[in-house]
Amino acid sequence: MINLHDYHFPLIAILRGLAPAEAPQVGQVLFEAGFRLLEVPLNRPGALDAIRELIRIAPPDAIIGGGTVLTIADVDAIRAVGGKMTVSPNCEPEIVRHAVENDMLALPGVLTPTEAFSAMRAGAQGVKLFPAEMTPPEVVKSLRSVIPCETWLLPVGGIRPHSIAAYVEAGASGFGIGSALYKPGVDLATLKLSAHAYMLAREAVL
Repeated sequence: MINLHDYHFPLIAILRGLAPAEAPQVGQVLFEAGFRLLEVPLNRPGALDAIRELIRIAPPDAIIGGGTVLTIADVDAIRAVGGKMTVSPNCEPEIVRHAVENDMLALPGVLTPTEAFSAMRAGAQGVKLFPAEMTPPEVVKSLRSVIPCETWLLPVGGIRPHSIAAYVEAGASGFGIGSALYKPGVDLATLKLSAHAYMLAREAVL
């Protein structure tokens, strides 16, 4: 069982379009920078193979999984290659329950208190607040006033290093970081600089 207390203030690297051949090098840069949660969205070719490659080189405390999880079959496919995390753009309680029953970290997408509480009733350990462009820190503060502190509240979408502090002050538990960190074809030096910038922003609010 994954203990969320072992992952204080998580930053989830969202690696959309990651090619399996590129995965070991990208993963190594991110692990060395301090990232421990990596998500490969399933709506691009080769996602499951990329997850498998990341798991192969991951440190023991890393959690690797899949994103854009839309069906129970997606959950099973991630689990079959060794993944331990499911991230969705929406909230489907049966998908959350299936992931949790298989000892996986389930992070469904929500935008409202109704969706958030539906996710929590299904067993979600955290919720992906998506898209964050529609939920500024003021909205996060209101959501956190009713969402239990032990539930991860993770804004995702358009998060930059300079925006982290305001969200954390409002009650965010961590973030999902997508194209501002990784895009297919990014050179490793640029990726390293971006990863370092996010980790510096994280350290500043710890």
